[in-house]
Amino acid sequence: MDFARDGIPSLTLSGFVDLHLHSTASDGELPPTAVVERAAAAGLEAIALSDHDTVQGLPEAVEAGAGLGIRVITGCEFSVAAPWGELHVLGYFLPLESPDLEAFLIARREDRHRRAQAMVAKLGRLGVPLQMEAVLSVARGAALGRPHVARALVELGVVPDIGEAFNRYLGWGRPAFEPKELPTLRQLADLVHAVGGVLSAAHLKERATRTNLKRLMESGLDAVEVRHPSHPPETRARILHHAESLGLLPTGGSDWHGDTITSSTHTSIGSQHVPAEWLARLEAHRGRTPDLA
Repeated sequence: MDFARDGIPSLTLSGFVDLHLHSTASDGELPPTAVVERAAAAGLEAIALSDHDTVQGLPEAVEAGAGLGIRVITGCEFSVAAPWGELHVLGYFLPLESPDLEAFLIARREDRHRRAQAMVAKLGRLGVPLQMEAVLSVARGAALGRPHVARALVELGVVPDIGEAFNRYLGWGRPAFEPKELPTLRQLADLVHAVGGVLSAAHLKERATRTNLKRLMESGLDAVEVRHPSHPPETRARILHHAESLGLLPTGGSDWHGDTITSSTHTSIGSQHVPAEWLARLEAHRGRTPDLA
């Protein structure tokens, strides 16, 4: 058996999964079917489509996966309040039809629309003539996010690329940044657990201390993302150690949004070499309450 640099056993290529992917249902570049096709070409055994605040791309992805022999885990990336501001949480094994879940997500997408409008208004006060219609045209019905505003700025010729849009206008602390209205982790955990899902904290980086992870567990967290493009080997090893001592399950994924959105935080499908065993452990955990250390 081979071992990755973080000391975690790695399976053969056919035993890898990717549990953090995005499509045009939110801020990804490719539609759900194309995401699944790319996963098949990468030799993955399973993927989780985890678009921001929406499950609308999942039926298409599940159907494509059935045709290509790729298991598609029904996921979603949520945003919740955290002591440091905002925490992204990945939900897995979500039902395709749940009135309670959909009502929650509708409220989140409405806040995304409000946020985009506020950013456009702030840009206008800065002398940037961006219209909300241009943002909606870029989004094409997807759950709105800052990348859509960024792409609209690129199309308008205000900035050369998405990175510059965030650096100059849309990143935290920049003049057009607008915060979200965030639910608590406990509110989200109660909902996700009620519909049979599990929750994993995404890309915590240096915030994945034992103290923080224990507090998140007390609010309903089941797992933590160990393998992520923004986690160097020493960070992965540290998070895995804390997860094992607390009883949290490990997860991982590329956070892939598309071929032109690659950086230290978004890389190619399958790049994180996440063992299929981790997915099996997540599935076995469904319906359980995390043990507190």
